[in-house]
Amino acid sequence: MSKGNIWMSVSDLMTGLMVIFLFISISYISKVQENAVNLKDYVEVKNNLHDKLVYRFKGDTARWVMTIGGDLSMKFKKSEVQFATGSWELTPQFREILDEFLPKYFDILLNDSLRNHIEEIRIEGHTDDVPMPRLDVDPYIANVILSQRRALSVLRYFREMDYYIKLPKGQQQQLEYWFTANGFSYGKALDRDNEYAFQTSNEIDKDKSRRVEFRIITDSEKLLERFVQQSH
Repeated sequence: MSKGNIWMSVSDLMTGLMVIFLFISISYISKVQENAVNLKDYVEVKNNLHDKLVYRFKGDTARWVMTIGGDLSMKFKKSEVQFATGSWELTPQFREILDEFLPKYFDILLNDSLRNHIEEIRIEGHTDDVPMPRLDVDPYIANVILSQRRALSVLRYFREMDYYIKLPKGQQQQLEYWFTANGFSYGKALDRDNEYAFQTSNEIDKDKSRRVEFRIITDSEKLLERFVQQSH
C-alpha cells in the first residue's frame, strides 16, 4: 500500500471520528438543554402553586396557626386544637377550621390552571413519641396507628361535608384520585425550632410534633427525578 493510500485511510478515520464526536456533542448539548427546561418547570410549578396558596390563605394562617411551606405543605401546628391527647377524634374547633379551610383548598386544587400538575395530595398525621400501649406494645407502631387514624379522620370528615357531597361527580372522583391518608408516627417529629428532631438530634417538642399536614405532590417531582437521572 502506498504512503498516499495510508494517509488517506488515516484521514478518513479521523474524519469519521470527528463526525462521531460532533454527534455526541450535539446529543449532550440537547440533553443539557432538556434538563434545564425540566428543572425550570419544576421550580415554576411549585412556586406558582405556593404563591396561590399564600394569597388565598393570607388572612387565615395566623388565626388557624397554620404555615404554608415551600414544599406545598399546609401545617396546622396547634396540636390541642386538632385532637385530644391520644385521640383521633376531631375537636369541635378543628372541625370549624376544616369547614373554612377545605372549600378554599379544594377550589384551588380543582379549578386552578395548574391542577393538571397535581399527582397526589397527602393528609399527613404526625405524633410525638409517647408510648400508646393500648394500640401496640411497640411505641413507634402504636403511633403509626394513631397518626394514621388521625389522617383518616380528616379524610372521612371532608367526605361527609355538604360542600363535598354537592360537588359534581367528576370533581369528587378527581379528589378521590388525589387524596391519600398517611400516618408518619414520630418519624418526622419536630424539635423546639420546628426542625426534624431526627436530623438535628435535638429533643422532640411534643406539642409541635402532634400535627396534621396537607401536602401537594406535583408532577414536577417526576421532572426533577428525570433531571437527576439524566445528569448522571
